[in-house]
Amino acid sequence: MRNGFILPLVIVAVLILVALATGLIMASFGVRMQAVKAKSETEAMLAAEAGYEQGIFWMSQQPDILGALQDSHSGASGTIEFGSASCSYEVSFDDFIGARPVFKILSTGTSGITSRVVDVTVVQEITGWAMGKCRVPSGSTSTNPVYFANGEILDIPIHINNLKDSPDNRDIYISGSPQFKQKLDMGESRQTPSGADKYTAVIDLFEKGINFDQPDVRITDSAAVLSKVNRFRDSTNPVFRFYPAGTAIVPHPHGAVQLEFFVDSGVGKVRITNDCTVEGFTGGPYDYNIVSEGTYKKYDIYAYHYVPRGKDPNIVPLSLTYVTQKFGAKESEPGGQIFVNGDVIIGGGDTACPNSIVLGKMTIVATGNIWIADSISVAGAHDANGMPSADNTNVLGLIAQGVVKIIDPGLSNKSNPAPPVLTGVQDKLHAGFWHDYKPVALADGGAVYNRVLPHTMIVEAAVTVGGGGWGAENVGSSGGGRKEKGPGSQDFLILRGAVSECVRGVVGLVGSDGYIKRYYLDNRLLEGILPGDIWFGGKYVPAPAGWHDYRPEE
Repeated sequence: MRNGFILPLVIVAVLILVALATGLIMASFGVRMQAVKAKSETEAMLAAEAGYEQGIFWMSQQPDILGALQDSHSGASGTIEFGSASCSYEVSFDDFIGARPVFKILSTGTSGITSRVVDVTVVQEITGWAMGKCRVPSGSTSTNPVYFANGEILDIPIHINNLKDSPDNRDIYISGSPQFKQKLDMGESRQTPSGADKYTAVIDLFEKGINFDQPDVRITDSAAVLSKVNRFRDSTNPVFRFYPAGTAIVPHPHGAVQLEFFVDSGVGKVRITNDCTVEGFTGGPYDYNIVSEGTYKKYDIYAYHYVPRGKDPNIVPLSLTYVTQKFGAKESEPGGQIFVNGDVIIGGGDTACPNSIVLGKMTIVATGNIWIADSISVAGAHDANGMPSADNTNVLGLIAQGVVKIIDPGLSNKSNPAPPVLTGVQDKLHAGFWHDYKPVALADGGAVYNRVLPHTMIVEAAVTVGGGGWGAENVGSSGGGRKEKGPGSQDFLILRGAVSECVRGVVGLVGSDGYIKRYYLDNRLLEGILPGDIWFGGKYVPAPAGWHDYRPEE
C-alpha cells in the first residue's frame, strides 16, 4: 500500500532475471566455445595426421628414399587444404640407428587459431623373406607357381607383392601343410573383385595371421636397385672396389672375384682372389634371370673357375674394409664393404677349414651373380636353436644385380664342359696363357675336380637378389639333377637371415632333387646391424617410441 514499493520490486526482479539470463548466455557461450575449440582441436589433429599419412605415402613411392631426399625431390614437403582445416608436412633424414637410416615426418595441422603437430621418426620395415612374385621363370615370358610344401618350416615373416593377375587367384601357392610360424604380408586383397574369399582354405596354416593390401617391396624396381648399388660403390673404399678381368679363354667366360672368409688368431679375415675366370654351363630348367619386367633368359650357371698362374690372393683383415654411410653431417656405424663389378664366388676348397666364417660386419655387392660354394656362418655366440645370439655383432649381407645361388659342385666333374685340370701346351691353347683350376667345395675322393657340398648347407646372411631369385643351381636338370651329398635324395638348406628376391628361385623339387628348406629370421637385422643400406621394403613404420603429437606451444 506504500507508494513506490512495486517499482523497486520490479527492478530487483528484472535484475535477477537479467543476471540469470546473462549466466545462461555465458554458460551457453562457454559450451559453444568449448565445442568450437574441441572441433578445431580434432580437425587440427586429423589434418596433422593426414600430412603424416601423405608423407608415408610419398616415401613408399620412391625407388630410393635416401636418393630422393638428397636430390630435394618434390613431394618431400607440401600442404593440404581441407576446407576449414589445413596441414603442412615435411619428410627429412633424421639419423642412423646403427647402419639403418631413420627418417622424420613433421606435420602441422591448423584449424582456425588451433594447431597440432605430429612429429614421427620412421624406419623402413624389414621383411624376413620378400618376393616380387611367388613364381619361377620357366621360359622367356612364362612363369610357374612355386609351392610351399609339407615338411618345410618357415620361421620367418614373408611378403609377396601383388601379382595383379586376371582372373584374380591367390598369389601364394601351398601344397599340403607347411609350417608358417610368423606373419604373412600380401600385396593383394583377401577377396576377388566379385567378393570371393581366396584364403579360406589355407588361413589356418598361418600362426601369426595374414596382412592384406600391403605396399609392394621395391626389389623388382631396377632403378631402385641401381641407385642403391651405385651409392654403395661410391661409399666403398676404392681399394675394395674390384673390376675383375676374366682372361682365361673358355667357352663361356665370366670375370669374378673369389672371397674366402676365415678367422686367424681371433681376427676376421678375407682371402681375395681377383681376375678369376668362371666357366659358365647351361643349367637346368629353372636357371633363369631377368632381362626386363616379365622377360627372362637362361643364364650361365657356375661350373668351375680358373685363376691366373702365379697370382697370389690378397689376405686382409675385415676391419680394413670398414667405412661409414654418410648423409649430411650424420654417419652410420662403420661396417665392411666390398664392391665387385662382375661376379663373386664365396667359399674355397680348403678341406682343413671348409666353411666360410665371417668375424666382423660385412656387405658384398656384385653387379653380376654371387655364387655360394660352401656353408657360410658368422663367428661368435649362437643360441641353443642355432641362431646368432642377440649380442653377436658379426653379420653378412649379399646383394647381387644378377642372382645369388648355391652352386652344383658336380659340374666340375663333367666331361662337358672341358676337364678343368689343364697343363702345358694344352693349357696355353685352351686358356691363352697360364691359368690354374681352382677347386671349391669339398673333395669327394678321386680326381681333384670331384667335389661335393655338405649334406646340410648353412647360410647365415641377408640375401638380396636384384636380377632373379635365390636358390640352388641345376635343380631338375636332365643329367640327373644336382649332385647330392646324401643320405637320401635331398640335402638340407638352413638359412638364418633374410631374403629379398624379384622372382622365386628353385631350391629343391619335393622328394626328388635339391634342398629341403629351413628358413629362420635373424632378428638382429631389424636393429641396423648390417652395413650398406641394402633394404628395399616399400613400407615405413614408426620407430620404437618414435610417435609424438602435441600443441606447438608445448
